[in-house]
Amino acid sequence: MASDEPAAPSGTFTRQNSSNTGSLDFEPDTDYKFVESLEERYKCAHCHLVLHNPHQTGCGHRFCQQCILALRELNAVPTCPVDKETIKMHEVFKDNCCKREVLNLHVFCKNFPDCNSKVILGRYQEHLQQCLFESMQCTNEGCQDQILRKDLKEHLSQHCKFREERCQYCNTYVVLINIKNHEKNDCPDYPVPCLQNCSQIILKKEIEKHHAVCPEAEVDCPYKQYGCHVKVKRGKLAEHENSALREHMLQILDKNSQLEERISDLYKSLECKEIKIQQLADAIKKCEKEFRQYTQLFGNNSNLMVSTQALASHLDKSARLESQVKQLIQMANQQQSKLDLRPLFDTIETMKQKIALMETYDQRLVVLEDQSSKHDRQINNHKAQLNKNEERFKLLEGTCYNGKLIWKITDYKKKKREAVEGRVLSIASQPFYTSRCGYRLCARAYLNGDGSGKGTHISLYFVVMRGEFDSLLLWPFKQKVTLMLLDQSGKKNHIVEVFRADPNSSSFKRPDGEMNIASGCPRFVPHTVLESTKNTYIRDDTLFLKVVVDLTDLEEL
Repeated sequence: MASDEPAAPSGTFTRQNSSNTGSLDFEPDTDYKFVESLEERYKCAHCHLVLHNPHQTGCGHRFCQQCILALRELNAVPTCPVDKETIKMHEVFKDNCCKREVLNLHVFCKNFPDCNSKVILGRYQEHLQQCLFESMQCTNEGCQDQILRKDLKEHLSQHCKFREERCQYCNTYVVLINIKNHEKNDCPDYPVPCLQNCSQIILKKEIEKHHAVCPEAEVDCPYKQYGCHVKVKRGKLAEHENSALREHMLQILDKNSQLEERISDLYKSLECKEIKIQQLADAIKKCEKEFRQYTQLFGNNSNLMVSTQALASHLDKSARLESQVKQLIQMANQQQSKLDLRPLFDTIETMKQKIALMETYDQRLVVLEDQSSKHDRQINNHKAQLNKNEERFKLLEGTCYNGKLIWKITDYKKKKREAVEGRVLSIASQPFYTSRCGYRLCARAYLNGDGSGKGTHISLYFVVMRGEFDSLLLWPFKQKVTLMLLDQSGKKNHIVEVFRADPNSSSFKRPDGEMNIASGCPRFVPHTVLESTKNTYIRDDTLFLKVVVDLTDLEEL
């Protein structure tokens, strides 16, 4: 592509004849089948293939750009392989006239004879991106099948093993090769047989609920607490109760008899303790009487020591007796509480009331949870709408309506690394317009290159987008477009590429979808030039691209 840059990068040639080849380009080192035999004047004198970016030497022979550079690297004084003349590098110039002729040579599609299209060499890659007979990899993750583009839709919908299908039980979308494993292990609505061999088919999510009522599940006899330890299937439980009715009644009577005996023993024990308490109480009274007698007998000082000793002895005996009485009273109260069931019944009734209250709380909690979920969904919807509005306002604030776009690309190293790793191959600018009601346009950049520039260049493309006023505009789009990489040093050593829209290209017709196929420069600027420390195209990990649409002769609505 012809360029008007003031400062050319190292390794290229500044002299060139006048021409403009727009965005046309093709892949070098490829065996193309030309409709007419390739003339010798269109072959490189070094590699003998079709000329790619032709350069002409002072002796009049033409070489590919890479071939002429290879000759210079191979020999300090390069010579022409045709006439052995010394190649003077200052006499070498870029032959744009020849390039235009080469790019307009007609070639057969590589998929001939299935595809009988004949396209110009410069549009060959663009044709392959649309050719129905071009082989391409299936877009489903994990599928390595190579499919013709015309068969891709059918392959994706009917034949690909990695396509997503809806589970017939739970309606969840699952990759086809995993659907059987999903049904058996993960699907909650998958029907499974009851583990108790009851011949019923139950949804997996309801299996535990079914086991609680399954007629084939083994359960304990309801009279287990009375001594029946038989395990029987739930469906035959009534039959067991009827057949063992006599045994169950006997077990209940035996249990009641044991309880009555225990109650009788407790009453007898209580009576014995009450008798003992009475005896101790009598002994205490006797001690108190003796104490008063001793006080009267030993009232004088001469017998004080003896009376004190006797008093201490009686006090110890009285304390021991009092302690024993308290223990017996406590034991009697405990025995009495065991026999009295009224507190137990009161406690049970209180617990029932608390359980009923808790159930009402659970019902209220479910209602509150439903209301809370509805509020959360409404809040999330409002947040999503606010985010959309903010993005739209930002786009409107930064939108240009004069046919010019200044595109600031930040975090260049990070975005290029993502492109190299294949995560984000391209980035697009915000839309801009030729006028308030004009064409809607944008730019698209491949930081790791695209097509012939992949891995070595930044590719920059111009894109025509669908706009609100397309029905009022003239089509196809025919304006001249200038693509620029801005120099941030203030010296205005910008890299510039200019092309005029080709009215025959589908890239510039009225868009049927959201946007047309991008058109531009796959080799806009080499990475070596862009990232060189000698240049100032990148500062603070940021670069600026500029797109200018020539508005001359463009009628404004």
